Amino acid sequence: MASRPSCTGFRCQRIYHLTHTDWLSRLGQNVLAPLIAIVAILTVAVLLRWLAHRLISRLTTGVAAGGMPKIPHPRRLGPTSFERRAQRARTVGSLLRSVSTFVVHGTAFVLVLGKLGIDVAPILASAGVVGVAVGFGAQNLVKDFLSGIFMMLEDQYGVGDVVDLGAASGTVEMVGLRVTTVRDIDGTAWYVRNGTITAVGNSTQHYGVAVVDIPIGYSADVEHALEIAGEAARQAVAEPPLADDILGEVDILGTQNLTQAAITIRLTVTTKPGKQWAVRRALTADVKTALDDAVIAAPLAGLAGLAGLATIARS
Repeated sequence: MASRPSCTGFRCQRIYHLTHTDWLSRLGQNVLAPLIAIVAILTVAVLLRWLAHRLISRLTTGVAAGGMPKIPHPRRLGPTSFERRAQRARTVGSLLRSVSTFVVHGTAFVLVLGKLGIDVAPILASAGVVGVAVGFGAQNLVKDFLSGIFMMLEDQYGVGDVVDLGAASGTVEMVGLRVTTVRDIDGTAWYVRNGTITAVGNSTQHYGVAVVDIPIGYSADVEHALEIAGEAARQAVAEPPLADDILGEVDILGTQNLTQAAITIRLTVTTKPGKQWAVRRALTADVKTALDDAVIAAPLAGLAGLAGLATIARS
C-alpha cells in the first residue's frame, strides 16, 4: 500500500508525488503556497500602481494641454491661463498619485498579512478606533487638509496671486494643504489655516479691471470733462508701456458720485492679471493732466466747497 502525505491539498500532493518526502510536502504546503500568493499580490500591486500613475499622468497632461478655446475671451482667460491650468493639473495629478499609491499599497499590505496567517480583523478594528479618536481630536487639522485639497482642485488661488482671505490680504507666497502664506503690503507674512477661509477674493485671476475715478468741480461741464478724460485714456492705453498690459477698450461710465465738494467721473479698462493697479495709477495721472490742460474746474474743499455750492444755487 502506497504511503500518503500527512497534509492535504493539491500542492502538498504534487510535492509528495515528486519527492516522496512528507516533511517537504508539508513545508511546501505551509510555506510555498503563501509565498507564491504573496509574490502574486505584490506583483499585482506594483502593476496596479503603475497603471494608475500612468492613467493619472495621461489625464492630467491632457487636461493641461487641451480643452481650451482656440480664441480665449479676454474677460475669462488671461495670458497666464494656460500656465495656471498646467500648474493646477500637475498639482492635482501629484495628489491623485499619492492617494492611489496609499490605497494600493495599503490593500496589498492587508492581503499579505492575511496570507501570513495573521488575523487582520483585530488590526483593522483597532485602526478604526484609533482613526476615529485621532479624527475627533484633530478635526481642525482634517478640516484644514480637506479645504486645502478643494482649493487646489478648484484653483481658487495660487502662488503670486493677490487675494483677500478675510483674515489677511496680500500676495500669496505659499499654498499648502494645511496653511496658506500671504504677505501684505506692509511686508507682514500671514499664515492662514485653510479651514478658516470661508471666502476668497482673487484680484489677479484671469483678468483685472483698472477703475479710474476723477473728481471735478460742480461748475465743470461734465460731458466735456468725460470727453477729454476718455480721449486721454485711449491715447495712454494705445502706446507702450500701457499697451502691453491692456486687454480691452476704455469704457466711459460717466458720473459715479456726487459729494458736497465734487462730482466724480469714472472710466474703466480691462487689463492683464495683476496689472490693474499700475494701469490705474498711470491713467489717473494722464487724465488729471489732460483735465488741467483743458482748464476743467477742480473740486473745491471744505467750507470753500460749501460756499461754491451756495453760489451756484443762487445763480
